[in-house]
Amino acid sequence: MADEIDTSVDADEFDQNKKLKKSAPFLKMLADYRKAGFQSYSEKSDNIEKRYADLERLASAGRDREMQIFWANIQVLGPSIYSRPPVPVVIPRFRGDRKPIPRMASELLERCAIVGFEIEDIDGVMRMVRDDLSILARGAPWVRYETKTKNGKFNERVCIDHVNRKDFAHDPARSWKEVDWVARRAWLTKSEMRKRFSKTSGNAYQDADYAVRKDERQNSDGRQKAGVWEIWIKSANRVVWVAEGVEVLLDDDEPHLTLDGFFPCPKPAYGTTQRNSMIPVPDYVQYKDQIEEINEITARISSLAESVKVKGFYPAGASDIGDAIEAALKNVDNRSILVPVSNWAAFGDLGTNPIIWLPLETIGTVIVQLVNLRRQLIQDVYEITGLSDIMRGMSNANETLGAQELKSQYGSVRIRDRQDEMVRVARDLTRIMCEIMAENFQKKTLLEMSQLDIATDADIKKQVSALEKQIKAIQVQIKEAQADPEIQAQAQQKPEIAQQVLQQAEQQIQQLVGQINELNETVTIEKVMDLLHEQRVRPFVLDIETDSTVTPDENAQKQRATEFTTAVGGFLTQALTAVQQVPQSAPLMAETLRYVASQFRAGRQLDGVIDEFAEQMKQLASQPTQGNKAAEAAQAAAQAEAQSKQMDEKRKQDAFARDSQIKGQLADNEARMRQYEADEKVKAIQIEAQQKAQKHKQDMDLGQLDIRKKELEIEKLGGQIVAQSDKAAIDAANAAAGAVVEVPTR
Repeated sequence: MADEIDTSVDADEFDQNKKLKKSAPFLKMLADYRKAGFQSYSEKSDNIEKRYADLERLASAGRDREMQIFWANIQVLGPSIYSRPPVPVVIPRFRGDRKPIPRMASELLERCAIVGFEIEDIDGVMRMVRDDLSILARGAPWVRYETKTKNGKFNERVCIDHVNRKDFAHDPARSWKEVDWVARRAWLTKSEMRKRFSKTSGNAYQDADYAVRKDERQNSDGRQKAGVWEIWIKSANRVVWVAEGVEVLLDDDEPHLTLDGFFPCPKPAYGTTQRNSMIPVPDYVQYKDQIEEINEITARISSLAESVKVKGFYPAGASDIGDAIEAALKNVDNRSILVPVSNWAAFGDLGTNPIIWLPLETIGTVIVQLVNLRRQLIQDVYEITGLSDIMRGMSNANETLGAQELKSQYGSVRIRDRQDEMVRVARDLTRIMCEIMAENFQKKTLLEMSQLDIATDADIKKQVSALEKQIKAIQVQIKEAQADPEIQAQAQQKPEIAQQVLQQAEQQIQQLVGQINELNETVTIEKVMDLLHEQRVRPFVLDIETDSTVTPDENAQKQRATEFTTAVGGFLTQALTAVQQVPQSAPLMAETLRYVASQFRAGRQLDGVIDEFAEQMKQLASQPTQGNKAAEAAQAAAQAEAQSKQMDEKRKQDAFARDSQIKGQLADNEARMRQYEADEKVKAIQIEAQQKAQKHKQDMDLGQLDIRKKELEIEKLGGQIVAQSDKAAIDAANAAAGAVVEVPTR
C-alpha cells in the first residue's frame, strides 16, 4: 500500500529537530480533559447512541420487545429546534449611519456569506449539530480557511465541518469564556502525515500510532490512520499539532487566522450541562428510568400476549399439577391445547367435568392493567421532556383554540432555548466566516461570490482624468478667446452675448467639477477592502433571519406582515399630518418611524427605503417655511395635485368619450357598408334571374316561331298536295269532258 512507503527527509531540507518542543504537556492537557468527566460522558454517549439507533441490536431476532419512545421523542424534538438552513444578515452596526462604504461592505459580506453557506452545505452541517444536541446535548462545528491553485487559477474558500464528539476537546473550564484552548482531531494516513508534517518535524510522524479505528468500523475504509490533534491555545497565541506516540510537536506556529474570538469554532451547541462545568448531560439520562420501566412492561405484555391461548388440563399419569400449569403457560404451540395431569385429585372435587380450562380472564385483566401502567409512564416521559400533545399531532375536538395554543406555547417554551442555541451557532459561524473573508479573501473572489458591480479606483481615475481634460479644454478656449482681438471686438459690440457665453462656460466647468466630486465619493472595491482589512466585522451586526432555521408558520408570518403594515401605515398617516402642520416635528417623527419599523424584521431593502424616507422627513424641518405658511403651502400643493388629478381624469374621460364616438361612427359606417354590399348582391342576383328569365322567354318564343314555321311549311305542303290533286282531277275531268264533246261532233 502507498501508506506504507517511507520517504525520509534529507538533513539539508530539514534541520529543526533540535528546536522542536516536547508533545507530552499537550498530550497531558488532552488526558486531563478526559479525566475531568468527559471520558464518562463519551462512554455514556456510546450507550445512548446504541439505544437510539443501532441496526445490529434492533434487527436482532432474539432481543426483548421494546417501545422506541426515545427515538420517537428525538424525531419530534429535532425538527422543532432546526428544520431549514439559516439565512445570514449583515447590516451596519449603527443603522442611522448612512455612509455608503459601510453599507456596500455589509451587502458584500452578506452576499458572500449566503454563497459560502450554500457551497459548504450548511444545512447538512447544522442537521448533524442538531442531532448531536438533541441526542447527546452537545454539537460542535469547525471552520477552516482553504486555498488551492489549480491550472494557474487561485481558489479560496471557507470550509465548515461538523466535528464528531470524540474528536473535539477543550479546556475543562466552568464556562466558555474561561476556556483557554480547544482541539480537534483529524485522522490521517502515513502519506498524508508525511505531506503535511515532513517539513516541520522531519520523520517524527512515523512514530504515530497507526491503526484501523475500532470505534469506527462501519465508517472505516480499512486503512491505517493516526489521530492528529490540532490545538489552539489562546493564552500562548499558538497552534500546535500533536499525535499519540510522537514525542515532539508535529507543528508549532502562530495562528494562521486572526479572529476576534481566537478559536476557529463557535461555542458548541449545548443542551443541559452539569452545574459549574461544561460536561453535557444528555436528556436520555433524565428519563432513563421511565424508559426502562416502559420496556420492561412492554416485554411483559408481549410475553402474556403469547400465552393468551385456550389451554386446559385433563387426567393423566405421573405428573405434578404445578409442572402442568407451568408447562401450559410456557407452551406457545398454537396446536397444543390440553395438558395432561397425573395427580388429578389435587384439583379437588371436580364432579363429572373431565377438563379444567386455564383462566384467561385473569391474564387479560393483567394485560389491561399493564397497558394502562405503560400509558401513564409514557405520559410521565412527556411531562419530563416537555413534548406537549399538540406537538405530537394529537388534539381533542372539544378543546378550544386557546387551549390548543396554550399547549403549543407550553411545548415551545421547553425547546425555545435549544432553538436559540442553534440560531446562536449559525450566527457565530456567520461571524467567523465573514471575518475570514474580510481578512484573507481577495477582492476578485469577493466580487465573484457577491455578483456586485462595484467600481474600481482605476475606473474612477480614468473618468476623473477625462473630466479634467474637458475642464482644461474649456479654460484654454476661454483664454484663447480673451487673447483674440477679433473676438474681443465682437464682445465689445455685443457684451450681453459675450457675457452669456462666458457664464455658460463657467457653468459647464462647475458641472464638471461637481461630477468629479461625485466620482471621488463613489464607493470602490478598494475602499471597501480597506475598510474590511482594517475593521473586519466590527462595524457590522451579524445575525440570522428571524425564525429562518425553524419550520415557518404561514399564519404567523401573515399576522406579522399585517401588524407591520398596520403599525407603520397608521403612524405615517399621523406623522405626515403633524409634519405638515409643524415641520419642526420631522426629526421626532423620523426617529419614531425608525423605532416602529425596527420592531419588525422587514428585510434589508425595505429597511433602506424606510431610512431614506425618514431622512426626507428630517429635511422638511430645514425648509424655509414656518407655521401656517407651511400648512397653506402643503394645502395648496394638495389642492393643486387634486385639481391636476381631476383634470387628468376629465381629459381621460373626454378622450374615452371621443374614442367611443369615433368607434361608434366607424361601426355605423361599417354596418352601412355591409348593408350596401348585401343590397348590391341581392340586386345582382335579381338582375341575373331576370336575364335568365328573358333568355328563357326568348328561347320559348324562338321555339314557338320554329313550330309555327313548321306548321306553315306543313300547311303549304298540304296545299300543294291538294292543288296537285285538284289539278289532276280537273285535268281528268277536262279530259273526260273533251272526250264527250268530241264524240258528238263526229
